[in-house]
Amino acid sequence: MPILRTPDECFEGLENWPYPPHYTEVDGGPLGPLRIAHAEDGPADGPAILCLHGEPSWSYLYRKMLPRFAAAGARAVAPDLIGFGRSEKPSEQTDYSYARHVGWMLDWFDQQDFRDLTLFCQDWGGLIGLRLVTARLDRFARVVVANSFLPTGEGKASEAFLRWRQFSQSVPDFESGWIVNGGTARGISDAVRAAYTAPFPDDRYKAGARIFPMLVPTEPDAPQAAENREAWKVLERFEKPFLTLFGDSDFVTLGSEKILQARIPGAAGQDHRILEKAGHFIQEDAGEELAALTLRFMGLPA
Repeated sequence: MPILRTPDECFEGLENWPYPPHYTEVDGGPLGPLRIAHAEDGPADGPAILCLHGEPSWSYLYRKMLPRFAAAGARAVAPDLIGFGRSEKPSEQTDYSYARHVGWMLDWFDQQDFRDLTLFCQDWGGLIGLRLVTARLDRFARVVVANSFLPTGEGKASEAFLRWRQFSQSVPDFESGWIVNGGTARGISDAVRAAYTAPFPDDRYKAGARIFPMLVPTEPDAPQAAENREAWKVLERFEKPFLTLFGDSDFVTLGSEKILQARIPGAAGQDHRILEKAGHFIQEDAGEELAALTLRFMGLPA
């Protein structure tokens, strides 16, 4: 099936986005080689922070946080998941699966040779990122989870998520900028909305964004539910620092932070926060505050 690349001109002149793309080729299995893009800020030898986005955003979501991390002397790296941002986009929904996303990002991760890494993850960034943590425990020093979880299909999905999943499959125009705006508490400008729409010049580029909600395990026998249960066994022994930062206006994931705090040993005694007037795309509503809290968590000047 065709592998699409969003034309470079779609990313020209984006508001507050000075970052050129860095590319890494990963093994796409039957799809052939796939190219993953990432943005990077800060000194190459600084303590590394991996920032993982979710659906239907891209690394632009971290534009308020990357320069704050860099100013504190950290190396901040924000990749675009396959199907998003400047990464390549397989054109069929059947090209995507939860297992493939984990495999693609593990390949990318191993090529970066991270050490003593801090993970900051939100939305699908957590579903993938927490799997990276459990697969590469020795590489991670600490974890920050914002508005995310690791679902196993046991327990009832929120009504907000079920509505979102139905919407994703039925709306005629899956307009990512409009979706991100609706997932904030404070709203975004027209220019920012355009930046979230930029990776998807037409519907051919949206297969990955469309299918993502359907890949979340909502039943115990769903694909990757068993693998997530195995990952939870690792997390329940994870004693490195683990912080949750959730938005008070995120109706999809709010409440999941209590489960993370109760089940993960490293969450004990941490400065967990529920941020006010912050929605699902918490980086838009409170990016500077998130950066400051993460830097303090790392022991760096905020």
